Amino acid sequence: MEGSSDSAELWRLTWQHSPIGMTLVGLDGRLLMVNRALCEMLGYDAEELSQRGFQELTHPEDLDTDLQLFGRSLAGDIDSYRLRKRYLHADGHVVWGDLSVALVRGDDGLPLHFISQILDVTEQQEHEERLHAAHAEIEREHQTLEAVFETVNVGLLLIGSDGRYERMNRRHRETMSLPFPDGHDGEAGQLGHVYLQDGKTLMSREDMPSYRAAHGEDFDDYTYWVGDDPLTRAAFSTSARQVRGPSGERLGAALAYQEITDLMRAMQVQDEFVSSVSHELRTPLTSVLGHLEMLCEHEELPSGVIAQLRVVQRNAIRLRALLSDLLHVGQAVEGSLQLQRTTVDLAALVREAVEAARPSAQESGVAVGIDVPEHLPALVDEQRIRQVLDNLLSNAVRYSAAGDSVTVVLRQGADGIELEVRDTGTGIAEEEIEHVFGRFFRGGEALEKHIPGTGLGLNIVSSIVAAHEGAVTLESEPGRGSTFRVSLPHRAG
Repeated sequence: MEGSSDSAELWRLTWQHSPIGMTLVGLDGRLLMVNRALCEMLGYDAEELSQRGFQELTHPEDLDTDLQLFGRSLAGDIDSYRLRKRYLHADGHVVWGDLSVALVRGDDGLPLHFISQILDVTEQQEHEERLHAAHAEIEREHQTLEAVFETVNVGLLLIGSDGRYERMNRRHRETMSLPFPDGHDGEAGQLGHVYLQDGKTLMSREDMPSYRAAHGEDFDDYTYWVGDDPLTRAAFSTSARQVRGPSGERLGAALAYQEITDLMRAMQVQDEFVSSVSHELRTPLTSVLGHLEMLCEHEELPSGVIAQLRVVQRNAIRLRALLSDLLHVGQAVEGSLQLQRTTVDLAALVREAVEAARPSAQESGVAVGIDVPEHLPALVDEQRIRQVLDNLLSNAVRYSAAGDSVTVVLRQGADGIELEVRDTGTGIAEEEIEHVFGRFFRGGEALEKHIPGTGLGLNIVSSIVAAHEGAVTLESEPGRGSTFRVSLPHRAG
């Protein structure tokens, strides 16, 4: 009897101190005996739980399944079952339990009661639900991105770190036959019917956008033509960005291809039209100016008539300047901008340009300063560089108000010649800076204040400086002014 008593006490202690909730359940579902872990899990004391059946403690949505398995056990279909279900805590919140149930039978085989173990898996369940929700959200995002990837009217290409094509969308696949009619090997830099922006010069491997992107370059709006037949050739603008991992490691590159054939052909037509009209108008305008000059020299004409003729003459001269600008732009686009280099004293040229701009500046109340060396010879196209100076000075004065100042600085730098035109005028908005050197661009300030101009001056500056193998940059802040900086390689002649 003493051994039996010790075993009973050992069983009681094991039952009470088990970290897993345990209960004996009667054949009617009432809880006959519960341990401490189950009481703590459900928020009741042992007496309260003993007055309840598992049906009261089970979440209504899970009760049918539990009852069905409970009935099958009593019927002898199964001896045990396991179920994850929700319990109702005393304070009303839900507790998730991993329930294991076994039916205990007597020596005669008749059911006596059930023994149940309940493991609290609430945290695990919530974690799984969060994972499931996150997976569902990721899948939804994946499907959304997949739909966007395949339906946008932009060709998309993903290149791996080894330069191999990993994926492309429908739009890109549709255009691949134009530059590569014999098929593509799926490797960056493959040559085909791909031409530079002039539409005539075949691209080298190093110029191919896929090759540049695969070798780590980021770029925007890289324009070129594709197709063997000039009549059906298509133009594309391509941008590339590097794809990097969490630690910054390079995983590959993504490219976006936008067809701009209609835009490029429209621009060609526009340039041809502008160039043609400019040529056609220049001849009769030259004749008009010549006759105006002769008329103004007639002393017998009344002074009032002479004054009116001078007004006509000034406007004709302005029109000639505009036509010259249009012709210059046409030549730059066609690639026919020719330089007539001679040895020029840039310091003297700057002084002449400043003196020419001074009357207009004084009329506007703008002070003009100059900081140049006594002499600075260079091998440049004198007329073209004078155009650069005139355009930058006229812009600086035009966008300054009474009391502002314009300063021209010329110096010999370590890497070449540096020319700066600084003003303390209205400045240029940050979002407009990247557009100021484009053709026909007029900033918001110019439009708002009706400042006259065609939007060609800075484009002309840029093309002339580029023809001299130099560069022009801009720094500006609204309300504080602008600094245009021209850098030219120094060729002393």
